[in-house]
Amino acid sequence: MSERERIDGGLRGLWPRRRAADAAPALAGTALAATGAPAGPRTPPASLAELFAAAGTPDRLLTAFADGLLGLDGELADMGRRLRRSAIDEDWTGYGRGLRQLIDKYISTIVSTAPGTPEDAEATLLRDLLRRILAMALGPLLQPAPDLAEEAQALADILKHWAGEADAETYARRLKQLCHRVSMRADEAAEQQRLILGLFDLLLENVTELLDDSSWLHGQIAIVRELISGPIDRLSVEDARSSLREVIYRQGLLKQSMAESKDAMKEMMVTFVDRLNGMAASTGEFHDRIEGYSQAIRGARSIGELNRVLDDVLAETGRAQEQALRARDRMLEARQEVEAAEQRILRLEQQLQDASGQARADQLTGVLNRRGFEELYEREAARAERSGAPLCVALVDLDDFRRLNETHGHLGGDAALRHFAELVRTVLRGSDALARFGGEEFLLLMPDTTLYEASAAVARAQQALVGRPLLHEEARIVLSFSGGVAQRAPSETRDVLLKRADGAMYQAKKGGKNRVVAAK
Repeated sequence: MSERERIDGGLRGLWPRRRAADAAPALAGTALAATGAPAGPRTPPASLAELFAAAGTPDRLLTAFADGLLGLDGELADMGRRLRRSAIDEDWTGYGRGLRQLIDKYISTIVSTAPGTPEDAEATLLRDLLRRILAMALGPLLQPAPDLAEEAQALADILKHWAGEADAETYARRLKQLCHRVSMRADEAAEQQRLILGLFDLLLENVTELLDDSSWLHGQIAIVRELISGPIDRLSVEDARSSLREVIYRQGLLKQSMAESKDAMKEMMVTFVDRLNGMAASTGEFHDRIEGYSQAIRGARSIGELNRVLDDVLAETGRAQEQALRARDRMLEARQEVEAAEQRILRLEQQLQDASGQARADQLTGVLNRRGFEELYEREAARAERSGAPLCVALVDLDDFRRLNETHGHLGGDAALRHFAELVRTVLRGSDALARFGGEEFLLLMPDTTLYEASAAVARAQQALVGRPLLHEEARIVLSFSGGVAQRAPSETRDVLLKRADGAMYQAKKGGKNRVVAAK
């Protein structure tokens, strides 16, 4: 923008829109009136043009300028009256002082209103926003890189004390360099995170290979591997951490009980062995005594002496029999205690596996989560591949679930998901499995089931769900779902099978909802 354009723009900004009737009285009695110009409506610029055209001498030109200011509003009109008075009195020194004041006022107005200057409102706002981004947003994110954080803070400080004479080109160059360095730093951080997660996953995979199939550690490893395999966010990490902490706490209690049971079992076995040793010792002493009694019988010289020896033999035999009976009873008790301890250990181990298995279950509905479904599917798919038995998967999605959430809130939505899971499990076979795939989507895994049988089973679940509405906060909510069923082809991968089931479910949705479609 040229200086002429700036001044013209400033004059237009100073000149208000006025009605011609307002301007006419101000021109009365001035040099313009002396020219005999018509008194009809005129715009102020046109009136000024005529006024200046009639001023042929410097004093008349200055008087005309004062008359023109009289046609304006506010301070400019007051300045016009002051200049006109000085012109009439031919006080050109006073006129000059007034004109200088006018020029100073005019320049300050132009500077404050001209676009692109440091005081421009939009530029000031943008500078403040950029300063906040650099200091309050970017700075904390760059704490792991102190050099970048310091540069961001330095650029923010420059904006805070920005002046018109600041070197914008140098600032822009520094800002571009910072953006480039931050971008490179972000790429490096992402690559480091990917490598660390890959290393962690490899370690978990190695630990899994070292465990036997019955180990209860599989559940914890599964949930951690599932977490690091996808996008990581704070909420998912916190949920996984809380879940694992609860499982680990319960397993700690169970492990302590199991250790106590094993120690008790060892003590009983030691006692059992000690009693066996005691029985052996007692039996040896008994044989020694009987041998002595045998010699005494052979050496007896009278009936009375023989009777005494026989009485001793009978007493010794009675004591041995009593000792044997007590030992037998103790051995039976020890055996029962060992069996009870063994059963208690088996129950505790099962509870450990169940607690670990909770990491594979959906916390809201209690059915399998995606990880649990994937593990079960791999086992069933391998069995179906070996035996040639059919294996079907159904993907179902609750109809109008978003509207249900909006109407009854998230508590109503959660109640609907639980109601669906409980009801569907009642109509499934014991060999079938239900898993929550995400949101309002569920998966049904049906081994040894043909496509026709699976479609019929899903349709029965559909009818049962419609026939048993959910009662929530005095509201009667009728639920329905759309489902797609697909039968696994030989050597077909899980992803391809689920994709076919998803396509069939989409057709069911498109066909009017509350339908079941079999994939081709």
